[in-house]
Amino acid sequence: MTTLPEAEPNRIIEGRLLDRVRIAMTTGLGHQAGRKIAVSRSRFVAAFAAIVAILISGALPAVAQQGSVPPPRLTLPANQNPQNSTLELPAMPRQQQQGGSLNIPPQVQQGSQELVLPTRQLRDQPGYAQVTVTVTDPKGTYITGLQKDDFKLYMDGRQHPIQFFRQDLNTPVSVGILVDTSGSMTPKIPQARAAISQFIRDLNEKDDVFLFAFSSKPFLLQPFTINHNLVMQRLALLHAYGQTALFDVISQGLNMVQHGRYDKKALLVVTDGMDNASSATVEGVIAQARRMGVLVYSIGIGDPNAAGAASIVIGPFALGGSELDRVDAETLHTLSTETGAKTYIVNRVGDGELLRRVCEAISLELREQYTVGFVAPEASSGGYRSLRVDVPGKPTANVRVRKGIEIGPGSHPESAYYNPSDAGATP
Repeated sequence: MTTLPEAEPNRIIEGRLLDRVRIAMTTGLGHQAGRKIAVSRSRFVAAFAAIVAILISGALPAVAQQGSVPPPRLTLPANQNPQNSTLELPAMPRQQQQGGSLNIPPQVQQGSQELVLPTRQLRDQPGYAQVTVTVTDPKGTYITGLQKDDFKLYMDGRQHPIQFFRQDLNTPVSVGILVDTSGSMTPKIPQARAAISQFIRDLNEKDDVFLFAFSSKPFLLQPFTINHNLVMQRLALLHAYGQTALFDVISQGLNMVQHGRYDKKALLVVTDGMDNASSATVEGVIAQARRMGVLVYSIGIGDPNAAGAASIVIGPFALGGSELDRVDAETLHTLSTETGAKTYIVNRVGDGELLRRVCEAISLELREQYTVGFVAPEASSGGYRSLRVDVPGKPTANVRVRKGIEIGPGSHPESAYYNPSDAGATP
């Protein structure tokens, strides 16, 4: 693109005037020559002033049209909401919005935190495991700021030393989102989209996220990415159709989340029904969740106590009794209890605001937890070990942790730990 094309004729005029002045100054002598020179100079000054005015009036629009004038610099206020990671003004920029690499650390109320990992020597020990611990007071408020010495860990009823400790104030997480798109979800899909969008906006900008939809079978809509915009865009693909393969998608989600880049891992399951299409069994899925130690949060939309009238699902249409309003709260609750997470039941179908607030609560809880690591004794014998964590200094506190750990091969694969080289990977 040529710069300032409008100014080219003015340059020609200016050159010709200069030539005339040079000729006048060199072709006359004495008083008459001096007068000619004075007149020429006077004309030149007037002409040059006119040329400058033309250049200014013509050049500035040309510069503006070509975008050469930089926009005013935006200053982010210091008093912005520290937990807000949405790209709005004013707000903290997100590296995912442009797919670039803005090296802006996430802000949290307690102060930002680098990712802390157990040493390779520790995690290579047979029997090493780590669990996520959530501590709340009787009112449900998170208790943060606790230190390693505040916790006591018990396996099979015996106390064991804690060998790794981390406050997960803003520790990045690998998260899988599993959304029910069976026929009965038809009127709820717009609310589910809005709620999950809120969940994603409240995540740490470095969180690794994937998205599954499921009806008669699971559909991977977005593989793992740190570009949260991609996940948000894929929500437009959610369309209700078919039956409910709940156990199959949880099993696939558990397998997939193991390939996330971070050692802290979680699933969010959003469903409104009972499984009626899976090849996996509820017992198998619970055993898998127990073995892998992934936090399984779930939101059940519907009535856990609905009567069991028979129902038929044909394509996107569902026929039958109140069974269609029943949600498998028992299975969801079991999965959450086994993994140290939480289940929410939204009884009022169509309550989009409550659904949004539940998603927000889950996203924020991931920022208010602790990670505790330890080495199980007699690891060579393998097997399941019951687990309990106490905070003696807070006798009224509610301490939530997975119910037990599976010791043996595959209990803590190396892929569960973040590889620093992934930090520069393309989202």
